[in-house]
Amino acid sequence: MLKIKDLTLIRGQIIILNKINLEIGKNEIHTLLGVNGVGKSSLAYCIMGCSGYEIKEGKIYFEGKDITKFSLSQRAKLGITLAWQESARFEGITIEDYLSLSRKNGNDSLEEILNKVALNPKLYLNREVNEELSGGERKRVELASVYAMRPKMAILDEPDSGIDMLSLKKIRDYILSLKERGSSVFLITHREEITEISDKISLICNGDIVKSGNPNKVRDYFKRRCGKTCNLRKKLK
Repeated sequence: MLKIKDLTLIRGQIIILNKINLEIGKNEIHTLLGVNGVGKSSLAYCIMGCSGYEIKEGKIYFEGKDITKFSLSQRAKLGITLAWQESARFEGITIEDYLSLSRKNGNDSLEEILNKVALNPKLYLNREVNEELSGGERKRVELASVYAMRPKMAILDEPDSGIDMLSLKKIRDYILSLKERGSSVFLITHREEITEISDKISLICNGDIVKSGNPNKVRDYFKRRCGKTCNLRKKLK
């Protein structure tokens, strides 16, 4: 589904991502695991084609097509979508209207979509998106929007941020439901608890993929080897 070849991102004299090689299969939950500050979100923004994250070295392929030079909107039209770590601050619209704009077809009811992210439709459909919604609620609304889009590939950047531990199972169930509907999922997280649903895990440290493959083996390596030193950045010589 997605193939990344020797992707390098440099800002100033700092190497943010160093020759990243990664493949995400069709209908696969592929987790990018790493402590904070090691380049996880930067990789997500490069894949999505966000402004300021254009790459000068390496290639990105989606369904066999070279999309390295594609804009964000072009990638979105191909079926790639991103749920940001910090939820977008859209306002002045009801949750019902927002999800209606995102919904790809009418087969999914808005009630079903909200239930997928553990929000009671009776309490939330008619609520306006404003400062009265907590960060966690905004996060769930954005995840509901991704579900409504039926993307070919969903990039979920720290979907569990701002979510209490009691709701973590709901987030895992939500990700599994994306897979059941045919989406590939690129899950980005620093928390081991949410990686149990992964088909494959890649571990990132210092902007490098240091291990990739069997989820249990990669998690064990993460527990034993990763710590504060993982967020040290490399400088150009």
